[in-house]
Amino acid sequence: MTPLGGIEAGGTKFICGVGTGPGDLKTAEFPTTTPEETMERVAAFFGQHPVSRIGVGSFGPLDLKRGCITTTPKIPWRDFDLKGAVERRTGATVAIDTDVNAAALGESRWGAAQGLDTFIYLTIGTGIGGGGMANGRLMHGLLHPEMGHIRIPQDLASDPFPGACPSHGNCLEGLASGSAIAARWGVKGGELPADHLAWDLEARYLALGVATWICTLSPQRIILGGGVMKQPGLLPKVCAQVQALLNGYVQMPEILTGIEDYLVAPGLGDRAGI
Repeated sequence: MTPLGGIEAGGTKFICGVGTGPGDLKTAEFPTTTPEETMERVAAFFGQHPVSRIGVGSFGPLDLKRGCITTTPKIPWRDFDLKGAVERRTGATVAIDTDVNAAALGESRWGAAQGLDTFIYLTIGTGIGGGGMANGRLMHGLLHPEMGHIRIPQDLASDPFPGACPSHGNCLEGLASGSAIAARWGVKGGELPADHLAWDLEARYLALGVATWICTLSPQRIILGGGVMKQPGLLPKVCAQVQALLNGYVQMPEILTGIEDYLVAPGLGDRAGI
């Protein structure tokens, strides 16, 4: 099998890889700095590991027709032609999609979504992103899914936090991302004890999003990745909150009795994107 190239273009770091699958993947990781400096490092990696085709999963929002990053809060990357830059620097044919859709594709091929044709992949980290497949095809339409920016109910009496999203304030990302946790409590989530009330609140907000997507997209499984989900005990809390919110309305055993196999961690762990 011919090796392919992959780039996970994150807002904090880039990961470049070459291989035919998880078993022989060679990778290099470096910080996301300016577009010019970052593209130089991409070119250096693929200069050492030349390939004819590269798949890019990028932070966004993206204009998928042009292959450009658009209204990102990372100002130097706004309107940057990422697809074209990688093509020019490497000479390879390049396909581009969102980082979460790329991770969903990886989970479909090798991970927790094998054998499924309709599922969601979510990443809860510095921000919140979502993608997935519907009827065997990656989710696209007018643009691409922006699941982190749905609006969810907020009890302002118990949680007066205004939200951390620069565009929407208290959207899901603004209330439940890693950045929101740090802004609300003054420390990163990893520094909060397991019994801190932050985690019940986090589970509630994530469950509100998950319950919405269950009722609108009817996925066969939902995969929750990202650094925030590494908090011990958080995933079971989300499962319990989802069951409570749905309140028996979705009469499927996957929800009623088998939710621990329905809301799952990525089978590929942190390597899903690359």
